Amino acid sequence: MFDFLKNHLITVYLIVVNLSLFALMGLDKLKAKMNSWRISEKTLLLLGLAGGGIGGLLGQRIFHHKTQKYYFTICFLVGIVISLFLLFYLR
Repeated sequence: MFDFLKNHLITVYLIVVNLSLFALMGLDKLKAKMNSWRISEKTLLLLGLAGGGIGGLLGQRIFHHKTQKYYFTICFLVGIVISLFLLFYLR
């Protein structure tokens, strides 16, 4: 188990970041509908740049959230480029 994590640390990291951002996009959309406490845009953008671009784009499409704010889409696309860099150049 630990050998798997050691050998695939970047992959595991990217999976966790993408799932986290996807879940936070859904939670933020729910809280927006309930007029409740929200997740800050800084948090969502930072996770996108930290390699969570796929989770962010999927969250935008599935939850129809932050789709009018172009900088979210740009940030998530940059996050995908960062993910690809991490996967292919740091291995």
